[in-house]
Amino acid sequence: MGVLRKHVLVRVLLGFLATATVLALIAALLSVWAVRRPFPQTSGELDLPGLASEVTVVRDEHGVTDVYADHADDLFMAQGFTHAQDRFWEMDFRRHVTAGRVSELFGPEQLETDIFLRTMGWRHVAEQEYELLDEDTRAHLDAYADGVNAWLEQNGGASASLEHSLLTVMNGGHEIEPWEPADSLAWLKAMAWDLSGNMEEETERGRLLADGFDEEAIDELFPPYPYDEHAPTTLTEEHAEPDADASPEEDARRAPADDGGAADDEAGDGDTGTPEAGDAALERVAASVEGVPDLLGPSSGAELGSNAWVVSGEHTESGAPLLANDPHLGASMPSTWYQGGLHCTEITEECPYDVSGFGFAGLPGVVIGQNESIAWGFTNLYPDVMDLYLEDVDGTNHRYGDESLPVETREETVEVQGGNDVDITVRSTVNGPIISDAQAGADQRDVGRNHQDGSYDVSLRWTALEPGRTADAIFLMNRARDWDGFRDAARTFEVPSQNLVYADAEGNIGYQAPGHVPVRGEGDGRYPAPGWEPDHAWEDRVPFEELPSVLNPESGLVVTANQASVDDEYAHMLTDDWDYGYRGARINDLAEEALSDGPVGVEDMERMHMDSYHLAAEPLVPHLVAADVDGVAAQAQAQLADWDLYTDPDSAGAAFYQATWRHLLPELFDEIEPLQMSHNSRGMYVVNNLLEDPDSPWWEGEDTSGREEVLAAAMEEAADELEDLLGDDPAEWRWGDLHTLTATHESFGTSGISAVERLFNRGPVESSGGSGIVNATGWEASEGYGIVSVPSMRMVVDLSDRDASTWVNLTGNSGHAFHSNYDDQLDLWSEGGTLPWAVSEEAVQEKAEDELVLRP
Repeated sequence: MGVLRKHVLVRVLLGFLATATVLALIAALLSVWAVRRPFPQTSGELDLPGLASEVTVVRDEHGVTDVYADHADDLFMAQGFTHAQDRFWEMDFRRHVTAGRVSELFGPEQLETDIFLRTMGWRHVAEQEYELLDEDTRAHLDAYADGVNAWLEQNGGASASLEHSLLTVMNGGHEIEPWEPADSLAWLKAMAWDLSGNMEEETERGRLLADGFDEEAIDELFPPYPYDEHAPTTLTEEHAEPDADASPEEDARRAPADDGGAADDEAGDGDTGTPEAGDAALERVAASVEGVPDLLGPSSGAELGSNAWVVSGEHTESGAPLLANDPHLGASMPSTWYQGGLHCTEITEECPYDVSGFGFAGLPGVVIGQNESIAWGFTNLYPDVMDLYLEDVDGTNHRYGDESLPVETREETVEVQGGNDVDITVRSTVNGPIISDAQAGADQRDVGRNHQDGSYDVSLRWTALEPGRTADAIFLMNRARDWDGFRDAARTFEVPSQNLVYADAEGNIGYQAPGHVPVRGEGDGRYPAPGWEPDHAWEDRVPFEELPSVLNPESGLVVTANQASVDDEYAHMLTDDWDYGYRGARINDLAEEALSDGPVGVEDMERMHMDSYHLAAEPLVPHLVAADVDGVAAQAQAQLADWDLYTDPDSAGAAFYQATWRHLLPELFDEIEPLQMSHNSRGMYVVNNLLEDPDSPWWEGEDTSGREEVLAAAMEEAADELEDLLGDDPAEWRWGDLHTLTATHESFGTSGISAVERLFNRGPVESSGGSGIVNATGWEASEGYGIVSVPSMRMVVDLSDRDASTWVNLTGNSGHAFHSNYDDQLDLWSEGGTLPWAVSEEAVQEKAEDELVLRP
């Protein structure tokens, strides 16, 4: 009997194990099925209703797509279909962000972000822009939307992506809506947000003023650009000539600092205009800004910039120009960029496209790249196109000059997954939306409140909130054939204002700054202005013909790396918040050396991309080497004394220097807390200035006094930290062990659920470089050493042979986790490698791995 029971028990256990095994196997198979189900069909034939004729989509081993069509509408319809195949979750998530609808996906935690984005009204502006665009542009946007929607007809719901499947498990999913042209245009607002102006610096200056810092002290933290040390992109004599009747005074080059803010009583009797009155509202604005998702990169901390330079054919191996570009954006997964080409089978007036390069999933056309005649790249101009205004609101009116004007309102309803819908009222003055409303949250806002307590609201005026024609510029640039055509395209590139570098097959090189840059009546945009004063309104915009522009400079070289684009003699006020120019200066040095050694080839340009020399460290290192430290700090100091200033992964000196820098900033600038000193180029320049002034009050802290004591304290804190992180032998410390990149999924990658994050995030991989360095792998000193912004792609275009060009993306072209093209470029990117760029049809066919025919 006992034996029988034992056998029964064994059978039961075996049966249980078998069942568990089967269930586990089924779960595994279902998981594989859920992962692979959204993978695109990339070969054979597919029906795509709406096409006029067949379209061919060719893919190489890295999933790079080249689309061939007889008609322009077919070309962009197929591009929309292809983008949806590879990246629809990214597109769907981004359109929810830009419309302020993230709460529909992820619940109440996203409510404040949605309120802030609804307050700015990106989607509303995008809908208005559509009607302003050229007929061809609207047709391309419509065709692109048709292609996305044709894909959705066959791939809706959970089958659209693994992310949509997870959303179904988490909250029952959501109904995927058809794609609209305004969804594409709204993405341009996200680009503009991450790449526009000096709103963060303006907010910080306003809060410092409110905290009792005088303008002289604030100017030490935001010093003028060092024109004599770091050359601007252009020289004044090479600019387009300004209007002969205009003067620097009329163009408001720069007003006195005490005329630029709301610090003084400028509004007459009864004014409550004190810095403190706006401080709480500015704090709310800063908190709201921090909540906006990082679609292109971090909203603060690491710099979003770029490098681009062009060498004329007189200095190159081929005798034709070489153009290099590496935009610095957030370390996202998948990469911000989508690689591909758009080719009309025959170039005609009706179908004029033969363009290859990098674009955004969700937006038709190619943003950066080359066609059969020209090549172009972007860096951020950083013009001051965003102004904050303190607003004196009393109930439903606001003061403006001698008038009391009504506050305009717009009602919005935010749908919240797993919660109640929230109704909000968006308020606007003549200056723009009142963005200080947003952070408090809809349940705390009293829209009709008055200001008897002397407090203010804060509104935002920003060029991107005025409908424009930037979408036209993309297609005009794609089909430009020469410098004049390229400049015509730049005229309509309104926001974000960029530095455009140019080269063509005829041997010309050039630079053009496009964009709407305001001309102010009074003030210089450095501080929040009194919104009730009409004199502080924008009066005009800088005429396009007077924006910086250079064609074929005598040097045969154009370098733009977010440094000042003009010198201090330029007639107009573009900004006072440039990058302080260490990358630009280093690229100029490297380029001049390459030109001297010449001739320059593609490999020379690629080496410059990966340069890791820390130019800003030159003044500081001798002081650190001379500091009085002992113990592990002294051992690390010996590594620093031998450091060659290259931030290579194996460098112990780089590790200790960067750790010292991380601890130096709070030691030196503890007075400004809770604000933090920039650890990027501005902070570098400020600290290097202070090294020459050992008696500066900034060297006096709570626990340290004097330059030498502060430097020694930072070194000892750094040594203690690295001893814990990397061991007790400084000779074994490596910058690469600290400075690593984890490419993070925009939505699920920060879910807080480790299993989910492992599905979507990739890395870590180590890299050389750092903030303020040509290989601009940015990190945030207050958070740690991890890479948060990156050269999001690298490209070198050889105008002598399109197929001799090279490129690399950050991660890969696919947005589907576990697809072979999801992260197949990440290791190559971290090592500084590149891929050959197949541009001509012959080269594309030679590299082809898959071919898909889309049939009408």
